[in-house]
Amino acid sequence: MKRRNAASDKRRRKMITVLWTAVLALGTIILIYKEMTAVLYILATLGVTALLAVVGMADLSPAEKLSNDPRRSDDSAAIASGMTSTFGSKPS
Repeated sequence: MKRRNAASDKRRRKMITVLWTAVLALGTIILIYKEMTAVLYILATLGVTALLAVVGMADLSPAEKLSNDPRRSDDSAAIASGMTSTFGSKPS
């Protein structure tokens, strides 16, 4: 069984990303050259829709739970009412 180290995994992922970017750029250039702007418009719309779906489905709550930083408390009510943060202040 062949084991890979973290550096080679990063290098491999970076190479895959560069290849994907090059292929998509070449495809875009070809579509522009062939004057197929309708296809580009459809692909761009589908791409933005997919990106929004991924961002909308992202579960960000585990990242918030990992951070135990008390300075990152939820002061959205204080921000909305124009008050300064009340977190960590002692009751009077």
